[in-house]
Amino acid sequence: MIVVDEQLHNERICRAIEAYYSGQVVSIRDLRPGTVIKDDIIPTLLIHARQPTFITINAGDFWLKVESHRDYCVVNFPLPAERRFEVPEILRRVLQHPQFKTKARRMGFILRVGRQNISYYGSDRQLYCLDW
Repeated sequence: MIVVDEQLHNERICRAIEAYYSGQVVSIRDLRPGTVIKDDIIPTLLIHARQPTFITINAGDFWLKVESHRDYCVVNFPLPAERRFEVPEILRRVLQHPQFKTKARRMGFILRVGRQNISYYGSDRQLYCLDW
């Protein structure tokens, strides 16, 4: 399951992801309908979903702030809102990377996707970096 943050909840973005991702693509709003969802509650919502990969362009509120958990993955794209339509194609590259290409390999990691590399950490909070 791919869960998109509010800034990425857009039909064009979701359809672009659905074109290559065989699982479900939902908005974070779908995990708790009818309520305002603050960033600090998102990890709790993710734990209750089935192995979600949460994607966001709000890297400032998630990168190095969110604790990793074995039941979810968070992928941060530090992009301004006007570049959000680039996310589906970059996400495709992330999901094809040998380190993250399966749910089992992604779960438990927080990623920050840059132009030249992917930085990530897990439960040990040790930072790792992979070149594209």
